Amino acid sequence: MSRLIVFVFIPLLLIAMPSQAGEPRLIGSYQDWDAYVFTENDNKVCYMAARPKKGEGEYKRRGDAFAMITHRPADGTKDVFSYITGYTYKPGSEVTLQIDNQTFKLFTQDETAWALDSETDSKIASALRNGSKMTVSGISSRNTKTKDHFGLSGSGKAYDKITQECGK
Repeated sequence: MSRLIVFVFIPLLLIAMPSQAGEPRLIGSYQDWDAYVFTENDNKVCYMAARPKKGEGEYKRRGDAFAMITHRPADGTKDVFSYITGYTYKPGSEVTLQIDNQTFKLFTQDETAWALDSETDSKIASALRNGSKMTVSGISSRNTKTKDHFGLSGSGKAYDKITQECGK
């Protein structure tokens, strides 16, 4: 899984980032989750990422999906949850993120979903670190409903690693 994230996700991340981004370096693998660090404009960025264990939906073609939590100390941000779904979301649609018995609504743009604010990001990060299962449900621009299932084993250790690495 680690290599897949590096070779599939990272090119997408680099396209979306400002110039002068360094190559991500794996700093730990923890069961379902991997932890990475890279340098962007001379500043450290740390993130943890996982792929779904199972996906549901009546789609013919879909790219890779990833759930991530990112710390950007130079920007004063931490615990930023994002979900790259592998297809374009239906414009104006919401994504439902469920971690155990907690439900969060995410807004969408193109192939990515985010929490509405930093308070929700922090709640998601806490639930993810301490939870046992996570599902992400969305709808594509072609009205295809999807539901992705994640394991959360190792999420606490991956979170601790990126927090230690980025000094948060």
